[in-house]
Amino acid sequence: MTVPPHHAPASVAVPDTRIAAEATELVRDTTNELIYHHSRRVYFFGSLRGRHRGLSHDPELLYIGAMFHDLGLGEKFHHSGRRFEVDGADEARRFLQSHGVPEDSVRRVWTAIALHTTPGVPEFMEPEVALVTAGVEYDVLGLGFDEIPDEDRAEIVALHPRPDFKERILRSFADGIAAKPETAFGTVKADVLQHFLPGYTRGDFVEITRNSPWPE
Repeated sequence: MTVPPHHAPASVAVPDTRIAAEATELVRDTTNELIYHHSRRVYFFGSLRGRHRGLSHDPELLYIGAMFHDLGLGEKFHHSGRRFEVDGADEARRFLQSHGVPEDSVRRVWTAIALHTTPGVPEFMEPEVALVTAGVEYDVLGLGFDEIPDEDRAEIVALHPRPDFKERILRSFADGIAAKPETAFGTVKADVLQHFLPGYTRGDFVEITRNSPWPE
C-alpha cells in the first residue's frame, strides 16, 4: 500500500524519522483503514493530552506505541492464545529491536501497548505508557474530551475520519478476540464479548476463587 506524506495537525508533529515512516507503512500494509486511522488519532490525541498534563515524552516512542497498539487484533493472531495486547506489544518489540533501539525504550513501548486496556495503571507510569492509553481512552471512550480544543480535534478527525467509529471499533475488538475469549478475563474486552459474542460467559473472579483446588 502506498503511504501518503506525513501530514499532521498544526499543533502536533509526527516524528520525521525512518523508524516512524516504516512503522506507518507496516501498519498500512497489515491492518485496515479503521485501525490505521484510529492508531494515528491515538498518537495525536495522546500527544495533545500529554501537553495538557505537562508530560514530556519521546514522540517517536509514543508514535510506535500508538501505531502498534491494535496490531494484535489482526487475523494472524486470532489463535495465538494470548491477549491481543501482548501480541501487538511483541510485534512492536521485534520491530524496534530490528532497528537497534535501546532496550529501555523497547520496554516502554511494549508496556504501553500491553497495558492500554488496563485502566488505572498506565497513568502512573512513564509518559509514553500513560499517553498511549490516554490517546486510546480519548478516541474510544471520549475521556477528557474537553482537554483538547475543538479546532484541534476537528483537524485531526478531518485528517483521519471516524465514520460510524463506535460500532465499527467495537466489532473489530470482538472479531479480534472471538476465537480466544478466555484472554478477555479481567479486561475491558470482556464487556465487548458480552455484547457481541453469542453464548459468551465471562469469567467470574469470585467463582473461580471459590471453586479453586484449595480445600478452604
